[in-house]
Amino acid sequence: MLLRKRLSAAGLCLLATTLSAPALAQQARGQPALTALTAKSGVARAPEQAVVVFEHADLRFRIDPAQRRLDGDAGLTFRALQPLSRLVVDLDPSYAIEAVEIDGQALPAAAWSNPEGRMAVALPRPLAAGARTTLRIRYGGHPHVASRAPWDGGFVWSQAPGGEPWVASAIEGEGCDLLWPCIDHPQGEPLLVDEAITVPAPLVAAGNGIAMGMEEHDGWRTWKWRAKSPDTYAIAINVGPYELLSADYASRYGNLIPLRFWHLKGNEARARALFEQFPKMLEFFEATIGPYPFGDEKMGVVETPYLGMEHQTINAYGNDYKLTEYGYDWLLQHEFAHEWFGNQVTNADWDDMWLHEGFGSYMQPLYLQWLRGDRESDAWLLFQRKFLVNRVPIVSGRSMVEDAVYNDETGPGNDIYYKGSLLLHTLRNLIGDQAFFAATRQLVYGTTDPRPGNFKPRYATTRDFIDAVNQATGRDYGWFFDVYAYSAALPELVARRDASGLSLQWKAPGGKPFPMPVQVRVDGRDVELPMAAGRGHVDLPPHALYTIDPHARVLRALPHIDAYQADLAARLKAAAEAAQQPAPRRGD
Repeated sequence: MLLRKRLSAAGLCLLATTLSAPALAQQARGQPALTALTAKSGVARAPEQAVVVFEHADLRFRIDPAQRRLDGDAGLTFRALQPLSRLVVDLDPSYAIEAVEIDGQALPAAAWSNPEGRMAVALPRPLAAGARTTLRIRYGGHPHVASRAPWDGGFVWSQAPGGEPWVASAIEGEGCDLLWPCIDHPQGEPLLVDEAITVPAPLVAAGNGIAMGMEEHDGWRTWKWRAKSPDTYAIAINVGPYELLSADYASRYGNLIPLRFWHLKGNEARARALFEQFPKMLEFFEATIGPYPFGDEKMGVVETPYLGMEHQTINAYGNDYKLTEYGYDWLLQHEFAHEWFGNQVTNADWDDMWLHEGFGSYMQPLYLQWLRGDRESDAWLLFQRKFLVNRVPIVSGRSMVEDAVYNDETGPGNDIYYKGSLLLHTLRNLIGDQAFFAATRQLVYGTTDPRPGNFKPRYATTRDFIDAVNQATGRDYGWFFDVYAYSAALPELVARRDASGLSLQWKAPGGKPFPMPVQVRVDGRDVELPMAAGRGHVDLPPHALYTIDPHARVLRALPHIDAYQADLAARLKAAAEAAQQPAPRRGD
């Protein structure tokens, strides 16, 4: 996901230098508020949800842009791991439920309830362990409208430049239950999803996975798609007057990967220029991380009326074809990174979301290092460093909902992006590229030697990554993660010059052990200090010049950045207060 909605004043100013969004669709006025449960994604699963395998979701959507209405028909097949007397799914209760069936048998209204958005359906007969059943729910209504997509979840009803309807869903924050009856938890992925999206002709509905055909009847088109193991929030609606760019990429692993880009009419020239970046990104990621996880489906991108989001094999793109000063589209690259970090490996709990966002953010400086060299890569890392808040650890060690993680006021917020990225950069410099990328592949694929066909999408936790690092290095790096992941404050490096040289000592939060090696440049020569027990000393000739950590390899407290952030926040506050003062009258 993109950097989230709750930013400090300093963060807003910094974001303005790189992020811009297209005009937002009309905001919803007067729509009912979401229930507390529907507004949160990642609430602990009901006991019945935790003991089923979600084998298949057969989803049929009819989108009426003129009425801003969605009608859905969802067939959900579950296999029970334990005996069950009812099924439980999540669905926004603002939808009217027209019918509920179990294995084709219609149920009376008394057999189900959905007061707060957690829908419980009593089974006509108990389901034995190992048995399967299909729950069918027909529903409809006006889906929740996103007031500020993608940061606020819901539907975006917009118009293309030619006046045609342009519709998209952006539901990561609030969850899949804004669109379809699902298990709104990171571990609620269905193994297989079939989508049939019906829209007014001649509109196009681009979807997840593989195209299964299109049918046209009575002025409506039904576009069919099939995807394996998509994230629940990655199942997306994208409808518009699209044109399609197509190509194939010959992977280093011997397979052909379909490349697809649905762009608006009138944007072909700009779209073709962006489309040329697709093979470059695939080359980088496959060489650096491993095989593209969905090569048997596609690498897909669709132009959207909001800035962007990672939707498995159909990433949303709304950056208006703007390149950074480094000559690449950061949004396209960031969302594509989530195909590995988010869609292939999925956080087992929202508390592990830094695995998505931290790795996704670190891929930008790594990509720039390959594409442009060290200067651009270092510049992006410095840019990231200016964002850190360090009020809350990026991992709490307990189960979390989405909002509690992304909330910059009460949770780690944007630190899961940039602190996560800088944590990874520090780790890479500490353990070396071979061990770092071996641990990364273990996290992503469950193996250090991934090949097409020998891995499947998987769940992972922060503990899994720590174990992968320890396995790759043969050492225990728990102390590293205790400070960077499970502590809020950054370690401070205290330097004192004495008669013989320079003494260095780490002060880690809570007095935790922190034997982080440090480089010191002395008159142009780099000296490595092992910092055993968190201390080190380097001899200095009289009047020698020195620089601590000259290559910025170690994430640490930096007073000059703290001062910069405080000064910027004060100036922005003063400007905001001045803007609220009444304008002087003529003659005053």
